[in-house]
Amino acid sequence: MGVLLAGCSRQSHPEPANPQPIPGTSGPVAPTSLIGSWTIVDVADPGAGTILRLADHDLDLVGSRCGTLGGSWRASNDGTFLADIYTATTTAVEGIPGCANASRETPEWLRRVTAYHFDGAGLPVLLDARAQRVARLIPGATPTPEPDKADDLLEPPVITDEARRALTPAVALPAKLVPVDRHRLAGRWVPLTGHKAAYVKFTADGEWRGSDGCNDESGRWITAANGTLLTTARGTTLTFCADSVSVGGWLVTARRAGLDGQILVLLDAQGTETGRLSPAN
Repeated sequence: MGVLLAGCSRQSHPEPANPQPIPGTSGPVAPTSLIGSWTIVDVADPGAGTILRLADHDLDLVGSRCGTLGGSWRASNDGTFLADIYTATTTAVEGIPGCANASRETPEWLRRVTAYHFDGAGLPVLLDARAQRVARLIPGATPTPEPDKADDLLEPPVITDEARRALTPAVALPAKLVPVDRHRLAGRWVPLTGHKAAYVKFTADGEWRGSDGCNDESGRWITAANGTLLTTARGTTLTFCADSVSVGGWLVTARRAGLDGQILVLLDAQGTETGRLSPAN
């Protein structure tokens, strides 16, 4: 039943993703404006790919030297952006030099992207941590049909109710909490209650790894001003154990993070706490 309801939610009230530039725009725009199929231009990496398809939380990088890559993305209305690649739909990547780990590594140019804005012509620009341009995106890209491409890759993404909810602006961090930044967040944290083996570790390279007590979890993370926290989560096993703690679930629903003394508090877009963790000794 849960799967059926999720499927209905994704299909409810879809509207076409913005196919045209937003005239006169400069600076951050609602992240739903990023949903679409975009031609990648001006990126320095010649193997970057030709099309970036952003749909709800799904991301596809089409035309890279390692074939079609898939993963997820997150963005916030303050201009923060995060992408994560963890699948490869091309079966022959093992035979391409440098592509053996394509399904487990986000391309270097895409890892550098930490922010976005829309330029004066209304086109999205992907930026690095120093606000330098990494790539520009041109709307209206159409992937070429090929045997290894899923049919849904050929369709223009639409903005769904699920996407609107997922990308809604987050409320401000409560004043009693100290906003986290990448320095404060880096390290190992454990839930206050639950399975003794549950944990999450944030590393300086933007990766996180953890466990609910029985299943290994992982993804990418980024922080920004005012306690903004965006994370992605990859596939995991589904081994059951008593007292498991959905650390990965806490992270992917979190949009803000702050410190209550030494305690890390995660909050969703509505300001509801999703979890509390303490620093590991």
